[in-house]
Amino acid sequence: MSPARPARPLGAAVRGLGAAPQTPRIAPLRPAGPTASGTDTPAGTETPRPVTLRLTGAERGCAQARDVVRRTLDDWGLAHRTVDALTVVTELLANAVLHAGGDGDIWLRLSLRRPGHLVCAVIDPSDSPPVYPHTSDPFDEHGRGLRIIEALSEHWGWTRRPPAGKTVWAMLRTDEPDVP
Repeated sequence: MSPARPARPLGAAVRGLGAAPQTPRIAPLRPAGPTASGTDTPAGTETPRPVTLRLTGAERGCAQARDVVRRTLDDWGLAHRTVDALTVVTELLANAVLHAGGDGDIWLRLSLRRPGHLVCAVIDPSDSPPVYPHTSDPFDEHGRGLRIIEALSEHWGWTRRPPAGKTVWAMLRTDEPDVP
């Protein structure tokens, strides 16, 4: 998924999501199916294709991203994970917009990895790593995002993207929550 690749309208790339706004663009998707090791997809099943959205503006783009998360998880049969995924994606995007500013493209990518895991990733042009606050004053306006992401996800992390930028990701379990 590279911003340099040609993009096509979201509605044309993802089946079953209904009418989509014309502004969001989606990068070409690679075919679904097992990896070379065969560990990501059980035999006889297909993993849905990843969804990649280029944000077109901070406020409008974040609203479009939340809409894409809702529609994608519904399409994938993961509506029960929507609240946590929306919270994680909103926090990841807020950090990207705050720290990357208007200095380049911000991308959202949703994919299913390993059996039972949803990966929410945000790619931004900033080289600055995410900063996890060591202490948090309950009255601080900033500094809770990564704590929220950590609380809602099974794993989270980040990687550099050569020649510049980074990807910050969170992995959420997709199984139904236990109800006592």
